[in-house]
Amino acid sequence: MLTEFKRYGLDNYRRLTGGLQILGALALLAGLFYSPLAITGSAGLSVLMFMGLTVRIYLRDSFIQSAPALFYALLNMMLFLAMFNVFD
Repeated sequence: MLTEFKRYGLDNYRRLTGGLQILGALALLAGLFYSPLAITGSAGLSVLMFMGLTVRIYLRDSFIQSAPALFYALLNMMLFLAMFNVFD
């Protein structure tokens, strides 16, 4: 990942991004017991992954290279919406 962040020109934000991802994961885990944390975690991770997808598109990466960011952005968005019973 270090070389990827350097390729993006975002190597100064690598630790911040990793920290935010860990916080988002912990919020999702804690959200099993307190749902507002799941809402916050899924929203935050969705934003992070959509930003990652935006960087991939800006760098003109292939669909295969961009697919994980798209997948996780949509997955977290679905979790976020599920918290509000949108799918019922």
